[in-house]
Amino acid sequence: MTARTLNLDDSLYQYLLDVSLRETSVLKRLRDETQALPMARWQVAPEQGQFLALLVKITGARHLLEVGTFTGYSALCMAAALPDDGSLICCDIPGDYNATARRYWQEAGLTERIDLRLAPALETLSQLNQPGHFDLIFIDADKANYPAYLEHALRLLRVGGLAVFDNTLWSGRVLEQHSESADTRAIQALNRALKDDSRVDLSLLPLGDGLTLCRKR
Repeated sequence: MTARTLNLDDSLYQYLLDVSLRETSVLKRLRDETQALPMARWQVAPEQGQFLALLVKITGARHLLEVGTFTGYSALCMAAALPDDGSLICCDIPGDYNATARRYWQEAGLTERIDLRLAPALETLSQLNQPGHFDLIFIDADKANYPAYLEHALRLLRVGGLAVFDNTLWSGRVLEQHSESADTRAIQALNRALKDDSRVDLSLLPLGDGLTLCRKR
């Protein structure tokens, strides 16, 4: 027994996947293809994708928003978990990987549920005149804008909706003092601000690179 979260070595992590991961063949092929890219580190871990899908089902979410989509793995996980009338808006910038995302969404038969909007995410979010519309917002984009994404998320979420931030442990770099990285400083600022933010209920999970759940009060 232990009173703190376990550290997972490679063997224990593999055991976790072996006994719990329910990854479809489409997801597995997408993940493998993404791992061959120079920016492979941008992809969420498979257990994170499965967790996001579970959150969609637990909350009964119908309207989703994703900030930072890359090759579309997390979007595919969440869209597949939606009911037939559900929808997902994805915010990303133009890149070769957009075609990869669309190809796998089409193969999975989920293209009609996903609206990919290619522009700086702050522009797309500012143009969304749908306050209180979204049930769940997953944020995994440029870290320097995380504090700004929080404010947009709280405007766009319904009461009881979830904002989920990825990379909030930032491979341990959140412990750096006087960091020269704008990304690191922004994640540190977000984490500190959320601790005492009375607008949300909060949990930071040591899943992947750190996953923070914020429930709008």
